[in-house]
Amino acid sequence: MASRWRIRHKLLLGVCLVCVVMALLLGGTLHGLWSYWQTMNSIRSKKAEQKVAKELEKEIRDLKSLEKSPDAAVFDAFADLPGKSKKARDQLDAYAKQLQETLSQGRDPSKGGHQLGTVEALKKDFDNLDKAAKKASSPSRMDNRGEAEIKEDLWKEVQEQIKALMRDAGDLSNNIDDDINQRIDESRNHYQETLWIVVPSSAAGLLIMIGLMRSFYAWVFNPIRDLEKGVSRVARGDFTHRIEVSSGDEMEELAAAFNDMMERLRGLYDNLAQQVNDRSRQLVRSEKLASVGFLAAGVAHEINNPLASIAFCSEALEARLGGLVQQLQKAGYVGDDAEVFTRYLRMIQEEAFRCKNITERLLAFSRTGEHRREPTDLAKVVQSVLDVTQHLQSAKGKTIALEGPAGNTKITASVNSEEIKSVVLNLVVNALDSMAEGGRLTIRIAQRIGTAELYFTDTGCGMTQEVLDNIFEPFFTHSRTGKGTGLGLTISHSIISQHHGEIEASSPGPNQGSTFVIRLPLQAAEETAPTQALAA
Repeated sequence: MASRWRIRHKLLLGVCLVCVVMALLLGGTLHGLWSYWQTMNSIRSKKAEQKVAKELEKEIRDLKSLEKSPDAAVFDAFADLPGKSKKARDQLDAYAKQLQETLSQGRDPSKGGHQLGTVEALKKDFDNLDKAAKKASSPSRMDNRGEAEIKEDLWKEVQEQIKALMRDAGDLSNNIDDDINQRIDESRNHYQETLWIVVPSSAAGLLIMIGLMRSFYAWVFNPIRDLEKGVSRVARGDFTHRIEVSSGDEMEELAAAFNDMMERLRGLYDNLAQQVNDRSRQLVRSEKLASVGFLAAGVAHEINNPLASIAFCSEALEARLGGLVQQLQKAGYVGDDAEVFTRYLRMIQEEAFRCKNITERLLAFSRTGEHRREPTDLAKVVQSVLDVTQHLQSAKGKTIALEGPAGNTKITASVNSEEIKSVVLNLVVNALDSMAEGGRLTIRIAQRIGTAELYFTDTGCGMTQEVLDNIFEPFFTHSRTGKGTGLGLTISHSIISQHHGEIEASSPGPNQGSTFVIRLPLQAAEETAPTQALAA
């Protein structure tokens, strides 16, 4: 499930796991350090108490020497007892002060429960000892018993109090030792608790780190490696390669964005390659047109002179023959042959002038010049062509439909009407030749932003891809009738290009019809290219 998360969420998961492990390790470590600190402070305080308790026990042992006093000096010893007990009492007060300091710092594991009772017992023992000493040293307290018996009783009473002091002082030392041992036991327990926290946490942290490293290798490093390999293949020119990353995070989005970019780049590359091919074909076509123009200029120049001679001679012959015929008619010798001769001479003249017009058009095709362009209603241009072509032999049994823009909107473009009319005529004639009887040619005129569009769609023989690739090449023809020079579409393409427009051909395939599209700018360019006349 986490493998489909975003990278920041994966990183947050890893950080949280590491923080949990670090918190456990830190907690265990602090717990151990706290236990060590408490143990050391408690032992330090208890050692200070123990030192004072030893001094107290020493002073109490000094009181024990009274039991060895000789009988003659027992009362003198009892007289010194209050002074010696005061030293011991001062040591007890010093211990009580040290105990209070330990309790105030919270360093006593038993909260002073043992020592406080023992201190009170020692104070009570000292009070009893003082009373016994006063009683032994006061003659007024002597009764009628014998002196030896009285001394014996007093000595025993003092001895009992000293033994009680010795016993309670020993209990005090034992209590201190018990507290130290208790603190050591507690420290040992804390040590065990720390081990139970630190060791499993360390093991869990190690396992988590290993798991995170493996996961991040699969979540981050593997996608980066796939991206690097894919980019390397693209850098080597393999634009069809797609980078497949299924991490479900930013890496997958990056791979998808890169694939989209490569799709656009491949489309741009293919478009540029197509443009290069188109420009190459246009260059070859231009070279062929230049050759054709050069050839046409030479042919027209060479033919013009003989044609001029033929026309001149026929006119001269007609003039001389006319005078001769008149003379013969007056003499009555001319028959019907004179009219035949005259008609033939006129036919020779007409054909000579027709050939001259053809050569003039060839010359116009071979040289460039500025042809006037003016706003022209394209629908009228097309209709004028249809008015002529509907009477052609190839139009019989076929339908030609003209579809204008919606609302009968006039579409006007700045063109040379005669040149555009020649292009439309060429496309209509080609469409009629490509269709069998019952075929239909649809001409649609439309307008887009700044552009006029003419669609010529027929139901004729269609074209293969090879024909489409060479349809505008000079001398290339694929007419269904087997006629044509292969120059009509070439010249049409040249005319449309000089109008800064486009002409395109398309066909689904053989016997599926064809479509030619002409696009012309509605406004003339600031600098118009020179145009060429059409050699029909």
